[in-house]
Amino acid sequence: MQSSASESASSADQSQPAISPDGVLAETLAQLAEAHGVRTRYDGFDGGEVTVPQETLEEVLTALGADLSSEAAAHASLTTKRDEQWTGLLPPVVVTTEGVETLIPVHVPASLGSGTAAHSRIRVELAVDGTTRTLEAVDRAPETREVEGNTVQRVLFQLPTDLAPEWYQLTATVDSDSAEAGPTQRIEVAVTPARLTTTDRLKGQRRWGWAAQLYSVASNRSWGVGDINDLAALAAIGGEQGADYILVNPLHASEPVPPIEPSPYLPTTRRFFNPLYLRVADVREYAYLRPSDLEVVSTLAAIERRKVLDADTIDRDGIYAAKLKSLELLYTVRRSPQRQQQLERFVRDGGQHLQDFALWCALREELGVDNNLWDSDAATPDSPYAVEARDRLRDRVNFYIWIQWLLDNQLGVAQRAAQSAGMEIGVMHDLAVGVTKDGADAWTLHDVLAHGVSVGAPADMYNQQGQNWSQPPWHPQKLAQAGYKPWREMLRTIFRHAGGIRVDHVIGLFRLWWIPEGNKASDGAYIYYDHEAMVGILALEAQRAGVVVVGEDLGTVEPSARQFLSERGVLGTSVLWFEQEDHAPKDPRTYRTEAFASVGTHDLPPTAGFLEGIQVDLRDELGVLERPVEVEREHAQRQVTMYLEAAADAGMLPADIPVDDLSEQQKIEGLHRYLAQAPSLLHCVQLVDAVGEKRVQNQPGTSDEYPNWQIPLADSDGKVVLVESLRRSERVASLSKVMNDALGSSDRLHDTAQAPKQPLTQDSGSPAHPWGAQG
Repeated sequence: MQSSASESASSADQSQPAISPDGVLAETLAQLAEAHGVRTRYDGFDGGEVTVPQETLEEVLTALGADLSSEAAAHASLTTKRDEQWTGLLPPVVVTTEGVETLIPVHVPASLGSGTAAHSRIRVELAVDGTTRTLEAVDRAPETREVEGNTVQRVLFQLPTDLAPEWYQLTATVDSDSAEAGPTQRIEVAVTPARLTTTDRLKGQRRWGWAAQLYSVASNRSWGVGDINDLAALAAIGGEQGADYILVNPLHASEPVPPIEPSPYLPTTRRFFNPLYLRVADVREYAYLRPSDLEVVSTLAAIERRKVLDADTIDRDGIYAAKLKSLELLYTVRRSPQRQQQLERFVRDGGQHLQDFALWCALREELGVDNNLWDSDAATPDSPYAVEARDRLRDRVNFYIWIQWLLDNQLGVAQRAAQSAGMEIGVMHDLAVGVTKDGADAWTLHDVLAHGVSVGAPADMYNQQGQNWSQPPWHPQKLAQAGYKPWREMLRTIFRHAGGIRVDHVIGLFRLWWIPEGNKASDGAYIYYDHEAMVGILALEAQRAGVVVVGEDLGTVEPSARQFLSERGVLGTSVLWFEQEDHAPKDPRTYRTEAFASVGTHDLPPTAGFLEGIQVDLRDELGVLERPVEVEREHAQRQVTMYLEAAADAGMLPADIPVDDLSEQQKIEGLHRYLAQAPSLLHCVQLVDAVGEKRVQNQPGTSDEYPNWQIPLADSDGKVVLVESLRRSERVASLSKVMNDALGSSDRLHDTAQAPKQPLTQDSGSPAHPWGAQG
């Protein structure tokens, strides 16, 4: 199997063979799988049970750190795994739920004594609001266990049940018999909300918003690709028309220099943002460019602005190259004292992660993608080449830090614009499932990612060959050992200027499909995560930031997972085309209340295209159909007819016109009116449906065969639709009126014309983020 640069930095056990000639007993593999949260069987999409092949199981367990070189080594790995929770004075982190009785385990030598004698020598303290609270030991006989030849006992301490949702510091100290200080350990305790208050604040009024692929929605002033200023304009127009939020594709960073990956769902990092979305002219220093530099930037702007009229494809690489050149010139402009102070504060708050990301950008620019140094001298942030480059490339590192500061500023402006326009939620960001294997996160977070495997999905009815997303997964044990800090810090950055978040493939917080390198996408296994910790921390950070959380829970999802998410206040997702009972449309009135409802998704054609069945012709042309094209066409037409008839029967289409004679716009509005019967708290209108676009943005199962994520927004006639035209579009206004009337938003629009809506933020104001306010 080939290894990527990040994989070369994995631990030494990765160099061991997956299995020795003598082999490992199936029973031992099964026990190891259970200990590591690996499922050896799963339900296939056809209803049958699928057994994970032994070779796949061995490869997955090896990626998790198990040594399968022999039966004896496998047994040793099993013992180590089972003893894992007994090593260390304290667990690496404690994640609990408000109001729930929680016991903190403290592990000490049995020689310390037992009962009152042991309790008196252990001090456990919790820092709360500037004071210290001493925890009481539970009066019960401690458990004991032999760990590496020593007898260890577990003493339990009671965590207070009156703690508000927040992060706390907990310290355990053991008195020593000698003059030397006894062992001490400090960990963090996350008390997570039993239920998101941001969700409960939505109750009483259903809301709707737009979903847009931001890069596709350009304006007369943008450089051929939608940018953050266009996002602010979309929010202003949407708020004026009654929308309460605008959901955009992931804005995560891609490669630092062209060529860049088109898919927003395959970023190099999920913590930092993509400079492609910067509005160059909105940078404060633009006004102070030297005349010669201004002429260069103005010329580049004129060239790139002409690209907004190209309805065929988006020239990401050319546009980004022009922006990068312009930003380099802007970077030379001296900043005012207050601007410099703001930048310096941003750098301090960004900490080491910001420095490491910027260093990766500078190194990627210098070394390129395929340089052998990534496998050795530059394999990690603390490797020899990287350490030397921190000083040598200091100016370039600072340049990439400065770009992230500009993005932070402009994203803050966009969220404030949304709130000023009357949106209660505002900008809703989209969180991708993962990152590229050779990207910034894989480099900086290599210690908490699994190597030699990729995330994907098993075969299903839509992708019968499975899916490989080419993304390294979190290593569940190593992420927990890191106190879930990488997860928490990533969320905080995204939440900084957000009113909502959509978590793509939210079931990934419960389990992920791991595919060993070299395997088919369908040849993998499910690995389970501590979902109470993953979802709990998501809820805690969202509540601290006042963010509404939507979980994309489409496809095969265990009912218990949906129930858990619902109980915690995470909204589910309902897509009209997928909601069926007994092969017939499910009555929207029976949809979940706590859900985000839409007619389609970005992985399907816009409704106008779906009505025509363009997805069948496209998949046939690309050779990704599993059934004869005639069968697929018949199935697609039957599905469309079924839903249109359901909408007609519900009185949501004009009664005096036969369904077949209705215009495309009438059908689209009727389907949205039909869906609006759902009690779902959030309803979504894809911007492509509002303008009549037919082309699909992304065709799953393809890479270079189709221009995925590169389609500019156009109308039903194939003419580019610019941001400026949305406000005066009769078609957009008509669909907005449909949503306002159906959801009872018309009166609220009248009310808020006199009194602006309040954003869904915490009453106590902005939370304490690791990156402070920028002034």
